[in-house]
Amino acid sequence: MTTYTAPVKDMQFLLHDVLAVSASDIPGYADLDAGFTAAVLEEAGKLASDVLEPLNAVGDREGCVLENGVVRTPKGFKAAFDAVKAGGWTALDCDPDYGGQGLPYVMGTAVGEMFVSANMAFNMYQGLTHGAYSAIRAHGTAEQKATYLPKMVSCDWTGTMNLTEPHCGTDLGLMRTKAEPQADGSYKISGTKIFISAGEHDLADNIIHLVLAKAPGGGDGTKGISLFIVPKFMVNADGSLGARNGVTVGKVEEKMGIHGNATCVMNYDGAVGYLLGDLHKGMRAMFTMMNEARLGVGLQGYAVAEAAYQNSLAYAKDRLQGRDVTGVKNPSGAADPLIVHPDIRRNLMDQKSFVEGARAFTFWAASMIDQSVRSGDEAAEGLVSLLIPVLKGFQTDRGFEMAVQAQQIWGGHGYIEDNGVSQFVRDARIAQIYEGANGVQALDLVGRKLATDGGKHVMAFFALVKGFIKENEGDARMAVYLDPLKAASKDVQAAAMFFMNNAMKNPNAALAGSYDFMTMMGHTCLGLMWAKMAKAAFAGLDAGGDADFLNTKLATGRYYMARQLPATALHLARIESGADPVMALAAEAF
Repeated sequence: MTTYTAPVKDMQFLLHDVLAVSASDIPGYADLDAGFTAAVLEEAGKLASDVLEPLNAVGDREGCVLENGVVRTPKGFKAAFDAVKAGGWTALDCDPDYGGQGLPYVMGTAVGEMFVSANMAFNMYQGLTHGAYSAIRAHGTAEQKATYLPKMVSCDWTGTMNLTEPHCGTDLGLMRTKAEPQADGSYKISGTKIFISAGEHDLADNIIHLVLAKAPGGGDGTKGISLFIVPKFMVNADGSLGARNGVTVGKVEEKMGIHGNATCVMNYDGAVGYLLGDLHKGMRAMFTMMNEARLGVGLQGYAVAEAAYQNSLAYAKDRLQGRDVTGVKNPSGAADPLIVHPDIRRNLMDQKSFVEGARAFTFWAASMIDQSVRSGDEAAEGLVSLLIPVLKGFQTDRGFEMAVQAQQIWGGHGYIEDNGVSQFVRDARIAQIYEGANGVQALDLVGRKLATDGGKHVMAFFALVKGFIKENEGDARMAVYLDPLKAASKDVQAAAMFFMNNAMKNPNAALAGSYDFMTMMGHTCLGLMWAKMAKAAFAGLDAGGDADFLNTKLATGRYYMARQLPATALHLARIESGADPVMALAAEAF
C-alpha cells in the first residue's frame, strides 16, 4: 500500500546550491557536477522505488527464518541484493584499490538515504558491511586488506559488528568473550554475542564478523578489549572458501520492527579469529567506524520519516473528512480533503521541516567527514565528532516522532497493518536504541565532547553560527531566519555556561540536563541548516531559479524557525533547574 519517490531535486539543491560541492577544494568534489550527481541519484532512486520499496512490506510480513543453522531472508531479498551489487552501489564510495568507485562519502550518504527510505531492513546488510570494511581498511594489515576488502566492497562477502553480550551493553568493560592466543598467531574466540544485525543470512557467500573480545594480559575494563576478524568460512591462501569456522547462530530475535533484517544471537565456540589493529586497543579500532555508523543511524531517523511523510501527505490529499471552516474547497464531494484543516497542515509541516532540515544537517556532516578524511582537516574532524551524537540522538528521536505523526494523519487506518504506515513507526523505533542509546549519546556529548581539546570544537561551532549570522544580517530578507537562530544559539551557550559553572561541584547538574542539551543542539543545528538553505533559496530566486520550489523551501524554513526552534528556551529552563528535581526521590520511592 505504501510508495516511495526519491527526493532527487531536494538533494541536488543541497549538494549544489547549499554545499556547492563542485566548487569545494575537498579532493574528489570537483568531479561532482550537477549532471553527474543527478545521473547517480536518479538511477539510485529508480532502484529504491522499483526494486527495494516493494519488498519493504514483504520483509516486514515474512521476516527471517532460521532453518538448520541457516537464516533465510524474505522472498525477493536475494534477487534485490544481487541487483544492488550488479549496479555497483555497494562500492560507490569505497577505495578503488579494492574495487570501489572512489566517490566521496557525501554521495554514498545521499544514495544510502534513498535505500533506507525504501527499505531500511534490507539496506542494513550492505550498510553494516561498509562499516566493517572501513574498520579493516583503517586498521588491517596489508594481507588482511587484500584478503577481505575486495569481496566486502562487492558484497560477495558481508560484514558485521559484534559488541553486545547478554549481560553487557553500553558497559563493554563487563565483556566475557575470550580470545586465546595460538602458536600460529591466530586466536580462539569463545563467547556469545547478541543483537547482531545481519549476523547470518543467505545473501552472501561469506560473512566477516568483527568481534570484540578480551585477550590475556589486557587487564580489567575496556582497556583489555581487542578486535578480531572472525570469518564464517575460513579463507584459503588462494582466496577460496574453506571449512566452516566455529561460529553459529543461536536464534533470530523476534523484534518490534526491521523484520527483514536478521538480528542474531551469535555463538563463538573456539572460532578462529585474527587480531585487527593493536592488541588491547580494540575500542580504538571499533570507534574508527563510530562516526560513520552513528551518522548512518541518524540518517535512518529522517529517512524513514521521509517515507512516512510521503505516504501521509498522499493520504491527506486524498482522504475526504469534514469541511474547511473558511469555506468549502471540494463542492463536488461530500467533504473536503484532510489537507485543508490547519491541524493536519501543522502535522505535515512538522514532518516536512524536520526531514528537509535533517537531510541538510546529515549531508553537511558527511561533507565534513570527507573534508577530514580526504584533506586531513583536523578542525573538520573535531567539529563532526562533536556533532555526531547530536545528529544520531536528535534525528532518531525526532524521526520516530515524525513517523508517529505521519501515522496519526491516517487515523484508525494508520493502526491497521494492511495499510503499511505502522511499519514506519515500528522500524524507526530501533534507531533511538542501537549504536548507543540516545541517553548515552547525550552523556557522550556533555560528558566528553564538550570538553574535548579544551572545548575548542564547541567554541568553533558557536563561532560558525555567529559568523554566518554576521555575514548575512545585511540582507533584510534573512532576518526571519537569523533572529531565531541567534536566540537559539544564545540559549545553547547559556546552557553550556551553566554546565561549566555547576558541573565540578555537582556532576549530576550536567548529566541531568544532558538530554535537553543534545535536543537543543539538534534544534540549533537544524536552524543553522534552514538559514543556509534560505540564503541559497534567495540567491536562486535572484538568479531566476525555480520559483515554486524555492518559495516552498523558504516557507518551510520560516515554519521551522517560528514553530520548532523556540523549543531551545524550554530546554534551557529545564537545564537551569539543575539536578534536584531529577534526583529528589530515593530509589526505593519510585
